[in-house]
Amino acid sequence: MSYLRFEKALMTNLEESLPRELLRTNRSGAYSCSTIVDCNTRKYHGLLVVPVPELDDENHVLLSSLDATVVQHGAEFNLGLHKYQGNNYSPKGHKYIREFDCDKVPTTLYRVGGVVLKKEVVFQHYEDRILIRYTLVDAHSATILRFRPFLAFRSVRQFTHENSTASRDYSLVDNGIRTCMYAGYPDLYMQFSKSNEFVFHPDWYRGVEYPKEQERGYASNEDLYVPGFFEMNIKKGESIVFAASTSESKTGGLKKLFDKEVEERSPRDNFLHCLINAAHQFHNRTKKDERYILAGYPWFKSRARDTFIALPGLTLSIEEQDYFELVMKTAEKGLREFMGGKPLSVKIYEMEQPDVPLWAVWAIQQYAKEVGHEKCIAIYSKLLYDIVKFIEEGKHPNLSLEDNGLLKTDGRDRAVTWMNSTANGRPVVPRSGYIVEFNALWYNALKFIASIAVEDDKADMSEHLETLAEKCRASFVSTFVNEYGYLFDYVDERVTTDWSVRPNMIFAVALDYSPLSQTQRKDVLDICTKELLSPKGLRSLSPKSSGYNPMYVGPQTQRDYAYHQGTAWPWLGGFYMEACLKIYKRTSLSFVERQMVGYEDEMFNLCLGTIPELFDGNPPFKGRGAISFAINVAEILRTLELLEKFNFK
Repeated sequence: MSYLRFEKALMTNLEESLPRELLRTNRSGAYSCSTIVDCNTRKYHGLLVVPVPELDDENHVLLSSLDATVVQHGAEFNLGLHKYQGNNYSPKGHKYIREFDCDKVPTTLYRVGGVVLKKEVVFQHYEDRILIRYTLVDAHSATILRFRPFLAFRSVRQFTHENSTASRDYSLVDNGIRTCMYAGYPDLYMQFSKSNEFVFHPDWYRGVEYPKEQERGYASNEDLYVPGFFEMNIKKGESIVFAASTSESKTGGLKKLFDKEVEERSPRDNFLHCLINAAHQFHNRTKKDERYILAGYPWFKSRARDTFIALPGLTLSIEEQDYFELVMKTAEKGLREFMGGKPLSVKIYEMEQPDVPLWAVWAIQQYAKEVGHEKCIAIYSKLLYDIVKFIEEGKHPNLSLEDNGLLKTDGRDRAVTWMNSTANGRPVVPRSGYIVEFNALWYNALKFIASIAVEDDKADMSEHLETLAEKCRASFVSTFVNEYGYLFDYVDERVTTDWSVRPNMIFAVALDYSPLSQTQRKDVLDICTKELLSPKGLRSLSPKSSGYNPMYVGPQTQRDYAYHQGTAWPWLGGFYMEACLKIYKRTSLSFVERQMVGYEDEMFNLCLGTIPELFDGNPPFKGRGAISFAINVAEILRTLELLEKFNFK
């Protein structure tokens, strides 16, 4: 029995199948994404979605979908599915689906009368090319296949509507056509492995609707352009490969290319393999051979904080140290440019956020644990020393080292931490002053770099950092530990004390070097367990705290007010479980393993085989936001690695 497999009963029930999405990426920024029944429900969905750097920094939907029609004895059976205004679904191709499986590649089996048609999809690695193979498994009489492409040629953030500007021009290429709707866009090549007839029959399909956009309070309908259709005969047992790409394909080699791409795919036949597959989807290799980690799909770019948090889990935890080094090389370049006051030459956003250098140190610390201090010193010691110097000398525009040894930042008017939602131009959670995870990370960084300096024969530096660390430790305890046994989330002398119970204190327990005593760490962990723990990670706010708003639903502003006010985050759960293993050791193993069940359940929901951005903080803990989120996948992978190490001790 396949791991990711759904039967006819689920596939034909749109209430069950439409919420389930499928993502494929090419590891160079392009992707293909839709629901498992191929009905696009978001403006971000499309069969071929690619970056167009000549236009802007966004992704663009070129080919929205491809409707296949089976023709027998003059009768037409359209396998497509679109939602139109008024809750109308047409042509209802989902009713012909017999099963769906995506263990290796997404495979849909259709049955129309005596015809059984199999469809398999792959996205070619590092090329903007989607490949679809259609195989006529069974047929009792002559069969024709007809393919109708739906074109958008728009940014993922916009819609297209019927207009006279769109070009209808096309030219014939080998077994297909080339077309481009608007100036500035690349040509779209649509080709088959078999000769076919293209019938030019231009039309606009009006009022295509995207229910996910409706849910989120956005405009939700557009018109899609169909230039005509391709038609060809197909015999029983025969396979035909379709390619959509921004460059011309050699049609004689499409079948071999498809086989080669399938061969390279690792099966998604269990929880771990799904997560490894998801991890690889965040890889982004540019034409300049720079390597990035994308923060999430379908709308996030590469962000500095997310890069450093996600990097260990997405690389080291799955034994891909070389990719860690490649991404770190690009990220270090950006970090050094920022620290040197130069404009960034790399495409990593939010490098200016005050905790970014601290997370960079943490990421390198995980690398040191994986490969050994000697290799870490050889590659990264200079960067580590420079980061500490940069912070200590007060060169960061929004991070100052105070006389008490703690770091201070100003976040009253702008969001400066990972809790970065804003409403009406102001942060929803205005975390400012002494921020708990910044200072936990700072203490951890000082201790780690001090240990590196000792091994690097820099005794004076080590001694200096240890002195700074001790000052930081004493102030941390006196500033953040309150009489109820948990930690203040932030302390700003200019505002009244905020007693909210938030998850950011978990870092003071989870990190390798903690400023807290064993008893204090246990107290913090216990509070997190009692008030913040959910099956999908830690809540961003305790249900007992004022302002608890756990349901991430409705229009943008409503969601902004809920984003960090009670929603649950798996990546925080990763640090929580690391803290459990550190405090309770082997006795917590079965508890942590049970927590993993909550994440494995998600392999079959929302976006198959990956973890979304966040979850509602109340049952049924529904997945929300971006359908695949790097730091969540990373931390679950890192937890699985920690579990494995404990089990083999």
